[in-house]
Amino acid sequence: MLPIIEQLLVLQDRDRRLIRLRAELADVPLQRKRLQDKAASTSAAFETVKLRGRQIESDRKKLELEVHSKEDFIRKIETQQGATKSNDEYKRYTHQIETTRHEISLLEDQELVLMEQADVAAKEQAAAAQVAATQKAESDRQLADLAAREANLQKELASVVAEREAQAGKIDEQVRTRYDRILKMKGENVVVGVANVTCGGCHMKLPQQQFLGAKAQSEIITCPNCGRMLYYTRDMEG
Repeated sequence: MLPIIEQLLVLQDRDRRLIRLRAELADVPLQRKRLQDKAASTSAAFETVKLRGRQIESDRKKLELEVHSKEDFIRKIETQQGATKSNDEYKRYTHQIETTRHEISLLEDQELVLMEQADVAAKEQAAAAQVAATQKAESDRQLADLAAREANLQKELASVVAEREAQAGKIDEQVRTRYDRILKMKGENVVVGVANVTCGGCHMKLPQQQFLGAKAQSEIITCPNCGRMLYYTRDMEG
């Protein structure tokens, strides 16, 4: 194999590692957001349950105040009833008292329903709080792991960038320029092997001249179809 091809393969290996590392780093913010959104979702669910519990308690207190107000009204009517000397007024007061007591009974029935709903809401709130706390703890752990992984990826990236620069410096500038142009256009497969007289990049059959040139290993041969640089080793014969 040509020494320049060997150098380019090393460079290509560094570029492939850089592509992988940058892709992983680019995905970190998305992973972080997914974890944060998941914790926020369970927290929001807990807040919704808690708000429902507060609303039930608020409605119950309103009913309680209304009951107290009607009880005060009854006491007032009873006082007026005790002071009246008119049978018609006495009967009217009696009717008002009975009507108000019936209204109080209906309100107390509603209070009982709300108290039952409050018990259910309290249990739901406790369960939702546990789920939210568990999810937050898990998300915090995963976020910490993700932050550590991101730091390791950044460190590895810096190391590979330095290796890549050092390797690139060993390669003839004209060849390196050709390599970089193909890398930009075709991605990580710049220098590809020849197998069964086909290009390892585009998988098109090579003209006999290019195949024999790659096999001779005397100069850099490129695929006439995709422009990638070709190399050949004996184990590719088939």
